[in-house]
Amino acid sequence: MDDKKENEKEKHEGINHEEEEEDEEGNKRAVVLGPQVPLKEQLELDKDDESLRRWKEQLLGQVDTEQLGETAEPEVKVLDLTILSPGRPDLVLPIPFQADEKGYAFALKDGSPYSFRFSFIVSNNIVSGLKYTNTVWKTGVRVENQKMMLGTFSPQQEPYIYEGEEETTPAGIFARGSYSAKLKFFDDDGKCYLEMSYYFEIRKEWPATQ
Repeated sequence: MDDKKENEKEKHEGINHEEEEEDEEGNKRAVVLGPQVPLKEQLELDKDDESLRRWKEQLLGQVDTEQLGETAEPEVKVLDLTILSPGRPDLVLPIPFQADEKGYAFALKDGSPYSFRFSFIVSNNIVSGLKYTNTVWKTGVRVENQKMMLGTFSPQQEPYIYEGEEETTPAGIFARGSYSAKLKFFDDDGKCYLEMSYYFEIRKEWPATQ
């Protein structure tokens, strides 16, 4: 790779924080990386250089330029959560959740298989290492702490869809009742795109209206 491409690669990979590396004696030292550059600006740099343009396409994939802003910071908007359960209609919950008269965002039947499906939009720049956590408590005791890596995504107009693995709600009379939870989406740099608390219920039967 020539110097021109190498410089472009360094601009793309640079982020505005410190990393550590080890010297020959095994001692760690801080390395200050270059500032992050807006993706729109990177795509405009040397756009007449055919070989460099192809290298950028291989690195970035197909980027929707309409979703690019002037800022270097990526943006992620989580649109909705869909609850999937075999034999049941899909339950689509726009984010933020709208609680019912009891304060619950949704209700699940005990001992039932289910999975979550999220849709989200990425704009402005590539988001690296997007992940989410979903922590659940019952009567003040943490009963679940799920953390899932979603991946790295380029800006595009169409929503990305992520569907989690199928799980089963706890069963039995002691499993039923009210649960509190906190959902959080963030990236490798620690930038938080959504942090939301909510309540849900596990019941003996599915709600008639759900």
